[in-house]
Amino acid sequence: MEYQNMIKEYLKHEIETIENLDVEAINEALNLLEETFEKERMIYIFGNGGSSATASHYQNDFNKGVSEYTEKKFRFLCLNDNVATVMAIANDIGFEEVFRFQLQGKLQEGDIVIAISGSGNSPNVINAVEYAKSCGNKVIGITGFGGGKLKAMSDVSLHAPVNSMQITEDIHMIFDHLMMSIFYKTMCGIDHLKK
Repeated sequence: MEYQNMIKEYLKHEIETIENLDVEAINEALNLLEETFEKERMIYIFGNGGSSATASHYQNDFNKGVSEYTEKKFRFLCLNDNVATVMAIANDIGFEEVFRFQLQGKLQEGDIVIAISGSGNSPNVINAVEYAKSCGNKVIGITGFGGGKLKAMSDVSLHAPVNSMQITEDIHMIFDHLMMSIFYKTMCGIDHLKK
């Protein structure tokens, strides 16, 4: 089977999406993350399906990756990583509450929320964002497609403008590694881009 044309088509869409990313929004996200880091506040992150794996990856890259080289540490907490807690809330209360329930009574002033949803319309993600906003906490929304409710509700919107879940999820990881690499350079003095 000759897949070359399909490979090229996928890569073309990926490149076009990257070229249309909002650099100002990424800059805003970097500044909000840095401000939260400096104040030693919590960063709650979550998502469903592939986005839950993305959320775990962000937590790893900031809590270990960047924090390995800094005196202060990033304080990411991924709300989908404790399977027992997620399943108990989903079973006893409802799947739409798995993230909001974990935020209730824990969010403090200066904490931020990073919510990931390809469609931007996942009910459990939106419920948690609504709660965070009601508490006065800032939200970084990471979306694809049209952005849905999450894009409109976010203080900072990291949006992949493409109608493909696969490319959307690729871009979401690019946001992670792009921001991580910038903090490596600015906070840790490490430049992985130098040859």
